Amino acid sequence: MAEILKRNKALAVNPLKASQPIGASLAFLGINRAIPMMHGSQGCTAFGKVYFVRHFREPIPLQTTAMDQVSTVMNADENVIEGLKAVADKSKPALIGLMTTGLSETQGTDIKRLVKQFYAENPDFAHIPVVPVNTPDFTGCLESGYALAVKAMLEVLIPASSQPGKRKKQVNVLAGSFLTPGDIEHIKELVEAFGLRPLVLPDIADSLDGHLSETESSPLTLGGTPVSEIYSMGDSVATLVLGNSLFDAADLLKERTGVPDYRFDSLMGLEPADSFISALAKISGKPVPEKIERQRAQLQDAMVDCHFMLGFARVAIAADPDLLFGFAQLVAEMGCEVVAAVVPARANILQSVCAAQVAIGDLEDLEITAKNNGAQLIISNSHAVETARRLQLPLLRAGFPQYDLIGGYQRMWIGYRGTRQTLFDLANMLVEHGHHEVAPYVSVYSNRFGEVPLPNPLPQAGEGANEKGIFRKVNYATSASGSRH
Repeated sequence: MAEILKRNKALAVNPLKASQPIGASLAFLGINRAIPMMHGSQGCTAFGKVYFVRHFREPIPLQTTAMDQVSTVMNADENVIEGLKAVADKSKPALIGLMTTGLSETQGTDIKRLVKQFYAENPDFAHIPVVPVNTPDFTGCLESGYALAVKAMLEVLIPASSQPGKRKKQVNVLAGSFLTPGDIEHIKELVEAFGLRPLVLPDIADSLDGHLSETESSPLTLGGTPVSEIYSMGDSVATLVLGNSLFDAADLLKERTGVPDYRFDSLMGLEPADSFISALAKISGKPVPEKIERQRAQLQDAMVDCHFMLGFARVAIAADPDLLFGFAQLVAEMGCEVVAAVVPARANILQSVCAAQVAIGDLEDLEITAKNNGAQLIISNSHAVETARRLQLPLLRAGFPQYDLIGGYQRMWIGYRGTRQTLFDLANMLVEHGHHEVAPYVSVYSNRFGEVPLPNPLPQAGEGANEKGIFRKVNYATSASGSRH
């Protein structure tokens, strides 16, 4: 059990976390024809939009209630009502995600009451679901804001009455924030390999995977989970919950629908991938396809190949809790030691992290701990580039944001295939940065030119020595009496 070290600073010197409103926005961006709207100042939304655009390299639809100085001091309720009305009337979305920010939370806005007031004043928009969620950015992180938004969507969209198992091939997938579009795409492939139909919530693999469309720009998300499909989650045969942060949302879904669920803290590594595949085989009643068995054998071979480089390697990790847990479990499985583990906020999964200590802090805490404990490699997002440069250590970019790596958002980390590639990358980084195998033994009788100096006195010319009195590449043998010959 890891020891949790509380934050001991009054400020973040080198920030690690992304805020809860950004996490909630990411969840809403995985819904088809949806639009997230932050209740706060224009700067709050602009800052989040810059993060998303630099990470995904795609146009991102985000709206704001545009609180100014007057509405901040007096009352910003009208901003919410008018903002919802303008978005619903102009864009006609399938869903509006309404999340608070630190500004509106400090003001004490009752976001749920404002949604009821909006429907009362505008009954023509009753068919457009508005999902309110409280996400103050002075607490939590991207992961917790994402989880709150998923739970809020289930509260608004899932009816209490349902028929579990009515759709015998449909499987719900609650996808955690640590999953990339590439990860979710692979999960859907695995589910379909067993003859099942995945219903992913939220599905950023369909909306943020980086594809060209006929529409140059849109005020709404292009792709994602259809709202009509979310209503049918109570008819599924099972639910796959990916990420400890979504367990509260899973509890709500199971309570309302009665659909049985299978929960996974991570999908990185051999054992977690085995558990996931076993669950799919149990749900479908079908054997594991040969293709997947082949991928498992390939991962096992990669583990054998890489353990020479990864064994006893000292790794530093800074990420959101679910992602940190997954990487820590993976490298520990390969014999590495996690010498520094830093998260931006507290979470239930931290107690189970494969590390002696987990610090709640920032990248300065990571840098100090990694330096003191002799780390050899860093795993974190692009904010850790300067930290790695100062420590002269290789950096494996993972998490959000990745603004200096093309295609980082699309990378696959999970399952047999994703784990295999991750092990290759980790091993190559260590080899390239000076982590080599045991150095060869060099005899004390050899110099750097491969010449062996002779014992004194030197033999005379004509007795096997050259003009400098040196034998070249001579192998000495020692007799039982100890004399050389």
